[in-house]
Amino acid sequence: MVRIDEAVIARLEKDGTKFEVLVDPEGAQKMRDGQEVDLPAMLAAEDIFKDSKKGDRAAEENLQKSFGTKDILEIARQIILHGEIQLTTDQRKKMQEAKRMQIVAYIARNAINPQTKAPHPPARIELAMKEAKCSIDPFKPVEVQVKDILDKLRPLIPIRFEKVKVAIRMSGEDYGKTYSDLKGIGTIINEEWQANGNWIGIIEIPGGLQDELVEKLNKKTKGKVETKVLGR
Repeated sequence: MVRIDEAVIARLEKDGTKFEVLVDPEGAQKMRDGQEVDLPAMLAAEDIFKDSKKGDRAAEENLQKSFGTKDILEIARQIILHGEIQLTTDQRKKMQEAKRMQIVAYIARNAINPQTKAPHPPARIELAMKEAKCSIDPFKPVEVQVKDILDKLRPLIPIRFEKVKVAIRMSGEDYGKTYSDLKGIGTIINEEWQANGNWIGIIEIPGGLQDELVEKLNKKTKGKVETKVLGR
């Protein structure tokens, strides 16, 4: 369990009654991001309170009425997912910054400049987000916040989410060395083996990963690979 002095209050009001749990704020953030968490380890106490500061527990009949169950962990899960998490100023600032960097990385991975078909550097995305004064919710998943953020960035930089196709040619030996990289970064949509043993393929990847793909292939093949972004 998390220590009480490290926990924050998660509060949800249902049927005119407030229900509270004491929870690790970072664990709550991970849960809201859809990650697997150890819920009992996140709680300072396996209790549902009507006033956690006073230590007043919620009545079982109220739990059953409002949540349809008396299962403490299930109720705690609902409160964390749908309630309000009370953070200190320092906690919110720290968690907002961590979520901001996740959002920057997500946009850099998936977005391109539609004018050049090239990725945007993360630093440029981060600068544009600051200029647009994008607000960050530490508890909303990245994907939920990205749409609104992109709408704010478009007046400042040309940007859109797009997948690109990259044609690749390499030796059969190098293909074996890079296969896991290819599968991990995108989807092979066409491939063939040439009479000389070379492999030719077309892979579809998130637009922002073009440079990463080329860098990985060049490293594994010691530069003996040909790549071309199609349609640029």
